[in-house]
Amino acid sequence: MIDTKIINIASNTKFVGLKNDFTHKSSLKNSLCGDLIKVEIIANKSKIKSMRYETESCILCEASASLLANKIKKFNLKDLLNDLKSLQKIKKSNNLDFPLKFIELKQLLNEKTIKRIDCVTLPMEALSKAFKIG
Repeated sequence: MIDTKIINIASNTKFVGLKNDFTHKSSLKNSLCGDLIKVEIIANKSKIKSMRYETESCILCEASASLLANKIKKFNLKDLLNDLKSLQKIKKSNNLDFPLKFIELKQLLNEKTIKRIDCVTLPMEALSKAFKIG
């Protein structure tokens, strides 16, 4: 059963809906479960200004995208890009030592949901794709 905390995070729709106004854009599908996310990002050379998204996905991907979109405008672009590279390594090693920027993602993963880490990291992977990382 999914925790009500996760449901509350996923139900935040403030950044849901694409506006066709972006500097970076990507779409990514999880080949394991079929989750799909589309992201639009507005960024300048040093900072991300905003992120919007649409998903056809599970609640874990929705919650992860919501957390990311809510926090992303506070991130320095160079640091974020380095953290996205680190996140790819974390996923491969199954070590949940998330960069501090993404520490909130740990609340989406527990003994019941750990096998669905791909669902939780899909929004970050879409960001990586938008910025052509990896």
